[in-house]
Amino acid sequence: MTTWFAMVRDAFLTRLWPLPTIAVVLAVLLGLSVPEVDAAIDGDLSNRVGGWLFGGDANAARALLGAIASSMITVTALTFSLTVVTLQLASSQFSPRLLRTFTRDKFVQLTLALFLATFTYALTVLRAVRGAGDGGGAGELVPKLAVTLAFVLTLASVVGLVLFLAHLTAQIRVETMLRNVHRDAAETMRSVLGERDTDAEPDGPLRPPAHARTLLAADDGFLTWVDHEGLLAIAEEEDAVVRLDAHPGAFVVRGTPVGSTWSSAPGPVSKETAERIADGVAGCIQVGFERTSAQDVGYGLRQLTDVANKALSPGINDPTTAIHALGHISALLCALSERALGAQVVRGKDKRVRVVLDRPDLAAYVDLALSQPRRYGAADPQVLQQIFQVLLDLSHRIAPEQRTVVAVELERLRGTVAAQPFDAVERASLDAMGHQVQRILDGAPSTAASGSWPTEHSSS
Repeated sequence: MTTWFAMVRDAFLTRLWPLPTIAVVLAVLLGLSVPEVDAAIDGDLSNRVGGWLFGGDANAARALLGAIASSMITVTALTFSLTVVTLQLASSQFSPRLLRTFTRDKFVQLTLALFLATFTYALTVLRAVRGAGDGGGAGELVPKLAVTLAFVLTLASVVGLVLFLAHLTAQIRVETMLRNVHRDAAETMRSVLGERDTDAEPDGPLRPPAHARTLLAADDGFLTWVDHEGLLAIAEEEDAVVRLDAHPGAFVVRGTPVGSTWSSAPGPVSKETAERIADGVAGCIQVGFERTSAQDVGYGLRQLTDVANKALSPGINDPTTAIHALGHISALLCALSERALGAQVVRGKDKRVRVVLDRPDLAAYVDLALSQPRRYGAADPQVLQQIFQVLLDLSHRIAPEQRTVVAVELERLRGTVAAQPFDAVERASLDAMGHQVQRILDGAPSTAASGSWPTEHSSS
C-alpha cells in the first residue's frame, strides 16, 4: 500500500494538469450551485450585507462576468507561456532532468488552478444571468452573491499573478533549483533507506546458486518502483528466494535478466513454479519511460551531477555553479554514508531470507556523483579543490569500514591532478587538500580545511 501510494503521489505531483482539472470541475459545480443559493436567499439578505454585494443590473453583471472571463483566459495563456519558457531555460541551461522538479511545483499548479477556476466560474455564472427583456416570460435574475464571488476570485487572481511572477523569478535561480533537488533527494533517501546498523550480522548466501532460474524483464524502460511486500508474498507462497538485480533508476530491456529465483529447499524449482514466480515478479515491478524520485535514491545525485556537468561544458562555462552543485552533492553523500546501502534482505515470517534486492553501495553513489565532474572539471583547480572538499567532508562522516571508498576516489583524483599543467601554487594547494583527506582516513584528528583560495563549498 505504501509503495502504491508513493507511486500515485509522485505521478500526481509531477504533472501540471491534475490540480487545474480538479479546480475547473469544482468551479463548474460552484457556478451552478451559487446562483441557486443566491435566488433562494436574495430576499433574506439584510441591507448591511447586501451593500457589500454586486448592485448592478443584468447588463452590468454580464459585462463584468464577460470582462473577467476574457481577461482571465489571457492571463492564463501568459502564465502557461512563462512556465514553458522557464522549463525550456532549465532544460537547456541546467539539465533536462530538472523538468520534473519544476512541474511538481505546487505554487505553479495552484496558480494555474486559480486562473482556470476563475475563468470557468465566470462563464458558468454568466449563463444564469437573465434580463427583464429576455425571452421565456421570467423576470430579471441577477445572482448578486455569485457575481460578487466572481469579483473576489478575480482579485485573488491578480494577487496570484503578482506572487507567481515573484515565485517564478526565484525558481529559475540555480541556487533555488539546487536546494529543491537536494530537498527531494533527501526526502527519498529518508523514506527508502533505513539507518545503517553497524551491529547487524551479515546474512547468509545472497548470490544465486548454479541451479537458479533467471527472471526476465517484461517491458523496456526505467525501473521506477518495486513492491517489496508483493515480492515477499510470492516468495513465501512458493517457498522460494527471489533476487532482484535491477534497482529503481536502472534501465531494463524486455527479455533480459533482471533477477533470479531458487527454491529454499535443496534442488531447483520446477518450471511451473518458476513461471508463476516470474508472473508475480512482473506484477511487482513498475517500468516507466522516465526516472522518478519515488524509490530512486540516486536520481537526485544524477540531477545535481548533471547540473555540474552542464556548468562545466564549454557552451555554458560556469564553474561556480558546478562548485555549488558539488556542495549539495557532498551533503547528500555524507547523509548516504549513514544509511543502509548495498543489498537489502527481506525476511519472511519464519525469519528466513525470502527476497534479496541488489542496490547500489556507497562506492557506486560516490562514483556517480564525482566521476564526471572530475573529468569535465579537470582543468579547473577550484573545481578539483571542491571535489577534494567533498572527499574531506565524507572522510569525517564515514565508518572505518567505508574508508576504502574514499581512498579509491582520492587516488583517482590525485591522478587527475597529476595529469594537469597547474602552476606551483595551484598544485601545492591541491596536494595539501589531498594530504588532509589522507590524514583523516589514517585516523588523524579532524582539522579545518585549508587552501590557497576560499572554497565555494555549501552543504545546505
